[in-house]
Amino acid sequence: MATEKTFYLETFGCQMNAHDSEKVIGTLQQEGYRQVDQEEDAGLILYNTCSIRDKAEQKVFNRLNDYKKLHKAGKRFAVLGCVAQQEGEKIFERAPYVSLVSGSASYRKLPAMLARLEAGETRITGLDDRQTDETFETEFTARQNPYRGYITIIEGCDKFCAYCVVPYTRGKERSRGSNSVLAEAQKISDLGYSEIQLLGQNVNSYRDPEGKLTFAELLAAVGQVGGIRRVRFTTSHPRDFTRDIVEAIDAYPTLCDHVHLPVQSGSARVLKQMAREYTPDWYLERVSWIKAARRPISLSTDIIVGFPGETAEDFIETMDLLAQVEYDCVFGFKYSGRPNTPALTMIDSIPDVEKAQRLQALLDRQREIQRVNYAKHLGQVMEVMVEGMNPARGQVTGRSSQNKPVNFTCSQPIAPAPGSYAQVRITATHPNSLVGEAV
Repeated sequence: MATEKTFYLETFGCQMNAHDSEKVIGTLQQEGYRQVDQEEDAGLILYNTCSIRDKAEQKVFNRLNDYKKLHKAGKRFAVLGCVAQQEGEKIFERAPYVSLVSGSASYRKLPAMLARLEAGETRITGLDDRQTDETFETEFTARQNPYRGYITIIEGCDKFCAYCVVPYTRGKERSRGSNSVLAEAQKISDLGYSEIQLLGQNVNSYRDPEGKLTFAELLAAVGQVGGIRRVRFTTSHPRDFTRDIVEAIDAYPTLCDHVHLPVQSGSARVLKQMAREYTPDWYLERVSWIKAARRPISLSTDIIVGFPGETAEDFIETMDLLAQVEYDCVFGFKYSGRPNTPALTMIDSIPDVEKAQRLQALLDRQREIQRVNYAKHLGQVMEVMVEGMNPARGQVTGRSSQNKPVNFTCSQPIAPAPGSYAQVRITATHPNSLVGEAV
């Protein structure tokens, strides 16, 4: 009797990594593997990694070190994703019990790599396809999210921002044909999902290789797929953010009224150093399009503080932009150097304590902006998609179409299922969430 093939997969990082893991899981299951919930129960342990944040590699190696004792019990290890692409065969040197290292561009070769692993090979790599024109498409996606279906429409990045490792780990931009995207959207609807999120490192840099649809037209087309009630997209780049995206959101109620548009800095000088290829004025023009929409569109962003050479005056300009835009959500980060990036050659003379102070000042100011923004929803009735339960508080958890967390009580004896919808009257507001009751 053949030994059962089992695997455990842990995902680090962003939604694109989470969706890549869905594809990896589907592929493994197609190859006869069964997923288990604990490392100890798996024959193959995989870590799908992200290298965007500081010390990402160290977190992966720490995790590998924690479980290296399992290698003696016959377990095999694989490192996938961005850290795999970034570190390459050095992973074998630091963690010799790892048997497989593969970047995301090589996932479509997983069946062949698994066959080599099962045949006894101990150093298998999938690292040579970073510049491929192919995207990782599979019929075997095992969707893990109970309420949202993800579709990657563009892989990689051609922007080469000075601080960003993505072009070196995900490769050049390559888009997926619109027919393929729409076919997958229909499959997701047929599976019972009503929300789709389109993914890409720069999702709005999408260029249809079939030459049929612009990004805005693709948004509209996905929004018209039968059974789909919500369409989201992330992450946008200001350089490729066009007015017709706002027009599409206005024209199709299924397109969520939320845009994530990373600005990174409010200083023209710092943006130039970052190689972001736009100015604050360029960015603010796009914000003006969003604010002029017929329905209110929520706006969120990413900001890096303490980029090499950022002066106190540069930081004040970022704080001024924060006050001018009045974001609904800001993801703020201290600058940290990433491998292979141009910013590593710049003098990072800002002490970490100063970076921390600037970040705290930014987050404190943003908290007050959000307190005012969220308070505007008091008394409103909004549609909320259910995501789960908070048993400790006896609340249902969900999200508005503007991507704002909503926690609400429900008189029904059985809690609504994830993916269902409820009309909720907002009875209290906080800087990061809304509270209400189902009506």
